[in-house]
Amino acid sequence: MRQTATAFLVVTVLTALLAALSIAVQAKGYPQGGLGLARLDALASAATFVPLAALYAFAALLIVLSPPRAAGFMHARAAGPIHFAAVVLLATILGVQVARLAFGNTGALRALLDWQFVFAAGIVVAHEFLDLFRRDILLRTIGAIVFLAATLACLFWTFRF
Repeated sequence: MRQTATAFLVVTVLTALLAALSIAVQAKGYPQGGLGLARLDALASAATFVPLAALYAFAALLIVLSPPRAAGFMHARAAGPIHFAAVVLLATILGVQVARLAFGNTGALRALLDWQFVFAAGIVVAHEFLDLFRRDILLRTIGAIVFLAATLACLFWTFRF
């Protein structure tokens, strides 16, 4: 939990400083500021969490169903990096919106009310409790059902027919 919080705070502060610099440069009339801010906006949007959550839920499903050695490998090589990617994206979004708020955009925090941020919170919470799901057979079964349902739900919201 401490690693997650530290990474979140560091990325939030650095992104807020970078976005503030972009806003300040744009306010001075240089076009590079708008380009930097547009790249940050394109990188971090709430819609990127849905496919990321599908990948994480599938990796967690494999972790719950695998034997301990393979589950440890999947946890270290799949679930961990996806978790930290979600933390970094969430921190980037928060940093940009804080910088906009600091420069007088009072509607900046409304962007954080998007319902798709539930998927980012789900990734962070599921990662904290993933080891708990591997302890006994009942929790493994419940975890497999929950992660399978989450994978299918995320894929449903990702791909529209």
